[in-house]
Amino acid sequence: MEDIEQYIQALVFVSEQSIRTEEIIYCLQAAFGQDFTEDEVNTYLQNITQRYQDKNFAIELVKTNNGYQFLTKKAYHQVVSLLQQQRSKKKLSQAALETLAIIAYKQPVTKPDVEQIRGVNCDYSIQKLLEKELIAIVGKSEAIGKPILYGTSSVFMDYFGINSINELPQIKDFTDSAISIGEQTE
Repeated sequence: MEDIEQYIQALVFVSEQSIRTEEIIYCLQAAFGQDFTEDEVNTYLQNITQRYQDKNFAIELVKTNNGYQFLTKKAYHQVVSLLQQQRSKKKLSQAALETLAIIAYKQPVTKPDVEQIRGVNCDYSIQKLLEKELIAIVGKSEAIGKPILYGTSSVFMDYFGINSINELPQIKDFTDSAISIGEQTE
């Protein structure tokens, strides 16, 4: 029973998406036939997080999408990015990225709303985003015809390493003060 932290590390490691504390508790209780409290598991998770803060580890335990996941540390992102670029053959097109951004910032949103913003048909982009599970159907609108509402998925949250949509960069963060027309007056 003293190896609980190793079991938790194994659960986090094998999980394809971030794993919630409740899921960890369920697995531990089923495996060992005893109760584990959320506080106990959180203490184990804090110990693991501290252990991986050591500079000898290239990975760290990160809380993302209300769960935990092992991720590479920021110092290694450039090298990992090169590997991912080399291996990725199915990148999102510019149209799919634009569609994803609109859905992320305007959700829940209907396909006609996305098309109105983009000015073009978005059937293919939405289908590809659904296939990649970056977006999900979140309901139906009360508008005429009851169009489907789309929103981002937990895969989207994991991919971008955020816990909620509120953590997305704000539009004002993208403005470049160097780009302006005319002269600035003081």
